[in-house]
Amino acid sequence: MYKILTIAIIGLSTLFNSCANGQSQEVNTNLTASQFEQKLNELKSAVLIDVRTLGEFAEGHLSSAANYDWNGPDFEKQIEGLDKSNPVMVYCLAGGRSSAAAKKMRSLGFKEVYNLDGGIVKWKNANLPVTTDPSK
Repeated sequence: MYKILTIAIIGLSTLFNSCANGQSQEVNTNLTASQFEQKLNELKSAVLIDVRTLGEFAEGHLSSAANYDWNGPDFEKQIEGLDKSNPVMVYCLAGGRSSAAAKKMRSLGFKEVYNLDGGIVKWKNANLPVTTDPSK
């Protein structure tokens, strides 16, 4: 009886841990500035989107970022043209708008969306580069 009970407990424990591990292996999509930079370098096909206003974007942005204003009337229309299977990286000033944009994009079927936790503020605090060149 004891052996059967022990085997049952081990079996249930293994089953529970397998299910829990399957859920916990979800990719961390809120990245620190250094993680965001590393992911940008790894994912050459990723689309980089700055979801701030055009004015904020002009004051300084990450090189090669596209500006799709989260609060603008065309945000959803702008992202419609993106390939949902390609990775997307989003950021804003402090992380609030980009977090909302990332959540929206996932709900629309985007498979891989990364958010810069703390936004461009944390990026600059980490002494990472920004540009004011509108062509970059």
